[in-house]
Amino acid sequence: MTNLFGRSRFYSLFLAAALLLAGGPALADKRVALVIGNAAYQNAPRLPNPVNDGTTIAGTLKDAGFDVVDSRHDMSAADTRRALRDFADRARDADIAVVYYAGHGIEVDGGNYLIPVDAKLERDTDVYDEALSLDRVLLAVEPAKKLRLVILDACRDNPFAKNMKRTVASRAIGQGLAKIEPNSPNLLIAYSAKAGSTAADGDGRNSPFTSALSKHLTTPGLDVRRAFGYVRDDVLKTTNNRQEPFVYGSLGGEDVPLVPAPKVAAAAPAASPQGEMRRDYELALQIGNKAALNAFLAQYPDGFYASLAKLQLEKVTAEEARVAATEKARLAEQERVRLAAEGAQKAAQAKAEADARAAEQARIAAEKAKEVAQAQAAAAEQKRLEAEKAAADAGARVAALSPPVSASQPNLASLSPAAPQADVTKSVQTELRRVGCLSAEADGNWNTTSQRSLTLFNRYAKTQLDTKLASTDALDTIKTKTTRVCPLVCDHGYKSQGDTCVKIVCVEGSFLNDDNECEKRREKKPVASREKPQSRPAPEARQSVQGAQGFQAPQARQAYGGRAGTPNGAGLGQRGQVLTGAERQQGCNSYSAIMSGVCP
Repeated sequence: MTNLFGRSRFYSLFLAAALLLAGGPALADKRVALVIGNAAYQNAPRLPNPVNDGTTIAGTLKDAGFDVVDSRHDMSAADTRRALRDFADRARDADIAVVYYAGHGIEVDGGNYLIPVDAKLERDTDVYDEALSLDRVLLAVEPAKKLRLVILDACRDNPFAKNMKRTVASRAIGQGLAKIEPNSPNLLIAYSAKAGSTAADGDGRNSPFTSALSKHLTTPGLDVRRAFGYVRDDVLKTTNNRQEPFVYGSLGGEDVPLVPAPKVAAAAPAASPQGEMRRDYELALQIGNKAALNAFLAQYPDGFYASLAKLQLEKVTAEEARVAATEKARLAEQERVRLAAEGAQKAAQAKAEADARAAEQARIAAEKAKEVAQAQAAAAEQKRLEAEKAAADAGARVAALSPPVSASQPNLASLSPAAPQADVTKSVQTELRRVGCLSAEADGNWNTTSQRSLTLFNRYAKTQLDTKLASTDALDTIKTKTTRVCPLVCDHGYKSQGDTCVKIVCVEGSFLNDDNECEKRREKKPVASREKPQSRPAPEARQSVQGAQGFQAPQARQAYGGRAGTPNGAGLGQRGQVLTGAERQQGCNSYSAIMSGVCP
C-alpha cells in the first residue's frame, strides 16, 4: 500500500511537471480544424445545407477532442483569406490539420476554386480575382507534421458556370471539381463526389456526404483512409450509386486515426523498488526540465538515482544560467554599440563598455560552469549505464545456468511492453543535442533535420547507424559519447573554443572582416599633387616668335662672316668654299666682296 501511494504521488508530481514544461511538445497530438459553410450567396440562389453541414462537422470535431475548431459561415473572399492565414499560424505547431468546406466550387482550365458568397463571376477570368484557389487552402494545412486533410463538399451543380462569359473560347469550365494529384507528403484531399461529377444536397438537414462523415470520421482508432472508405460505401448506398466520394493523396504504412484508440491498461508485472526508481529516473531524464527532476527528488530524496538526478538538475540550472548570461552580454554589447554610434558622452560610453565587459566575463564563467556540470552529469550517467550493463550481463550468465522455462510458464520478459516510438525518438534527439549534432528542439518528430543530425553523428563518430528511424541501438551508441562529437558552429563575431563560442576581440588598429577574421586597417597614403603644365602659346604668338627669330638670322650670318674677315681667320667664298690665302689678301674675305660676284 505504501509503495502504491508513493508511486501515485510521484505520477501526480510528474503530471504537474509535464504541465509546467515550457515550450515542450505535447504528449498527445495537437489537432486543429477550420470549418467553412457558404450558403447565402449574393449573386446565386441560396444553398440549403452548407451552414448545417459546417455546424455538424464542427460539433463532431469538438466532441472528438480537437484542440482548436474554428467554425465560420457565409464568408466573403477577404474574410476567407484572412481565416486561412490565421489557421496557417495555428497549424505551425500542430500534428493534424483539417479544413472542411461546404459550398460552391468551380473548375477552370484544370484548376479548382472555392467560391465565396460575394463573388459575381461575370467572366471566366473573374475566377482568378474573386474566388480562392485550392492551392491556397493547401498552403494553410502545410505546416502540420503528421496529417494534412482537406475535405471539400463543393461539387454541387454550379449556377455561375451557366451565365459566365468566355473571354477565350478554348478555356474549359468543367462540371464539379478537377482531379488533383497532391505533391506533398501526408496530404489527403477528399471530394464529396468523384472528379468531373456533382454531389447532391439531399433531402435531410445534412448532405449525404456530411452525414456519413460525422458517423465514421472520428471513430477512435480508425485509420482515416478506412474511415473515408466507410463514407464512400454509405454515400453510394444513400444515393443509389449516383454519387461516389473520392480521396486523392497517400499516407504511409502506419494507421493515422483522427482520434487515437483508447489505451487499455495492461497488468504491470511485479518489479523491484530499485527497478521502479530507475524507470522513474529515466522518465524524468527524458523530460529533462527542472520541474520533472524536482518531482523525482521529492519522491526519491536519497539513493544512487537521487544523486544522479541532482547532477542532472545542476546541469539544467547551469544551462539556464548560461542562456541568461549570453542574452545579457548580447544586450550590453548592443547598448555599447548604440551609444558609440550616437556619439554619447564619454562617461556613458565608458559605463556601457564596462557593463559589456562584465557581461561577457559573466557569460564566459557561465559557459565554464555549464561545461563542468555537463561533464559531471555525463560521467555519472556513463557509470550508471556501465553498472546496469554489468548487472544485465550477470543476470544473463545466471539465466544461462538456469533450467529453461517450460512452455506452460509464460515468459514475463516477453510480455513487458516496449518503449513507445515517440519516447525513443525524443531520447535520441536529446542525446544528439548533447553531443552537439542537433540544434533543434527534441520534439519526438523524426524529420529530415533529425535524420541529417544523425548523419553528422555517423560521419564524426565513425558509425553506421540507420538514419531513417530513431532506434534504441542509436540511442545506446550516442549515450556512450561523453563529449561533443559534431564540431561547434558559432555565429559571426564568435569562435569555437572547446565546447563554447567565445567572442572574437581584435587588437587596436584591426577590424573583424566578413570571413570572421581580424584584419589590419589600411593607412591612408598621402597623394602627391602634380603641378599644372604651362599652357602652350597661341598660334599667333608662335608665329611672332618665329618671325623674330628669322629676322635675327641674317645678323648671325653677318656676324659669322665678320668673324671670317679677321686677318688670320678662315673665310668662305660666295659658293661656300674655303678661300685661299691669296684670295683673302685680294679682299675676297669681306662680305661686300663676296656679294659683289668678283671673288669666286
